[in-house]
Amino acid sequence: MSKERILKEIFYFAVIFVGSVIAAFAIEEFLVAKQILDGGIVGISLILSFVTNIKLSVFTVLLNIPFLILGYKMMGKIFAAKATFAMVVFSVALSLFEKIPEVTEDPLLATVYGGLFLGLGVGLVMRAGGCVDGIDTVSLLISRKSSLSVGKVILGFNLVIYSVAAFIYGPDRALYSLLTYFITSKVIDMVESGLDQGKAVMIITEHGQTIAENIFKKLGRTVTLIEGEGLISGKKVVLYCVVTRIELNELKKIIREDKGSSFASISDVSEIVGKHIKRNP
Repeated sequence: MSKERILKEIFYFAVIFVGSVIAAFAIEEFLVAKQILDGGIVGISLILSFVTNIKLSVFTVLLNIPFLILGYKMMGKIFAAKATFAMVVFSVALSLFEKIPEVTEDPLLATVYGGLFLGLGVGLVMRAGGCVDGIDTVSLLISRKSSLSVGKVILGFNLVIYSVAAFIYGPDRALYSLLTYFITSKVIDMVESGLDQGKAVMIITEHGQTIAENIFKKLGRTVTLIEGEGLISGKKVVLYCVVTRIELNELKKIIREDKGSSFASISDVSEIVGKHIKRNP
């Protein structure tokens, strides 16, 4: 690994650290005190912590372990390392912020600002190639095996969590929690590329077949190969594929591993019609 690459990875881990701390601050200082839930594993952990009186940080670690193993198998060592680092920092920060008084007594302010800070923190973590919630990983796996998008799977999980919260905390807290989820998602949209938004990647390379096979092997995404010709460089292969936000970091790694003159352009995809970008189950 080159020195430049090592420095970049160190920077990514620093971003993950900051993002995880911000996310923990949002949970403990705004949401927990007002019994407002986040979605995913954190939401389940909040419910279990309320029922058992066991610390929230304990559940966030224990419940995420299976998803870390799954992430290692799906996305490789780097993703697993970043996700593990993010979840450990997040859990430790939760314990530290637990001792600090809440920021506001107003549940609406807690909902809005909790959602804003949580979206900022999670967005930074995901932008650096990590995640603080294992639901993202399992949702990606379900998305690959079905016609459902990542965003729809996550929303489905969260609706179940908020329904349970309605019975435990009351319907008003469940509604506050749902509002927090939507605010968080919008902030993530601004910080990252969007929970359900695809990325179209066009790669110009001399090693099209090798890169296409690596993409299919590591990400389960099919690739369209187009013959092209550079004005100066001559014959080239143009690869076109569509990936999710979570997969984008791994795709960049595949492109960097090519020692030729490969380069890529990445753009947002507003809508995906059909199932041609997914590996058949």
